[in-house]
Amino acid sequence: MALNRMNAAKGAAIQLLSDAYKSRDKIALITFHGDRAQVLVPPTKSMALTKNRLEAMPCGGGSPLAHSLMLAAQTALNTMKVKQDVGRVVIVLITDGRANIPLELSMDHTFTPSTDPESKDGMPSRKFLKDEALACAKKLAAVKELDFVVIDTEDVFTRTGIARDIATAALGKYVHLDKTDSMSVAHVARQNIRNEMEEAKSV
Repeated sequence: MALNRMNAAKGAAIQLLSDAYKSRDKIALITFHGDRAQVLVPPTKSMALTKNRLEAMPCGGGSPLAHSLMLAAQTALNTMKVKQDVGRVVIVLITDGRANIPLELSMDHTFTPSTDPESKDGMPSRKFLKDEALACAKKLAAVKELDFVVIDTEDVFTRTGIARDIATAALGKYVHLDKTDSMSVAHVARQNIRNEMEEAKSV
């Protein structure tokens, strides 16, 4: 499933970049795997840069969801501060909501078990990881001129509902996809981006 999400994100990013080029918008891509998230493609209009970075995009390992949310917020805020011509920012999160890497581990390469009363074998509990992700999501809700869309790829038969909870905490939009491919992801992302922009204009 992780590989499917990664391939879907790659294809969707290219399609959205094509849209962005026509409308003079920019697109960025943040990946989260292993112990931490990283800005694979900084805000850009360059199709060549995005394709080159996407081809080298790694996959596998842990799922540092909280760090990805924090990094997305930082990237959005930095872009809005530095670039005077930036309007609204839309963050599209593709996830199954199954975090397994705590923020402390992503930031400091270590985890303090005493911070989680339910920690076992030196690792955080599911509740701790969920609460941490929701706390980061709530910070997104406080950022003006930023919209948030969650595309949930979790299997319907084993759904935990965390992705929906993240969308709710961030005051964002939520969509569940049974079929995870680049066309479906790009369509949902494109539709929600358009809706967010239209709602912003009407306010």
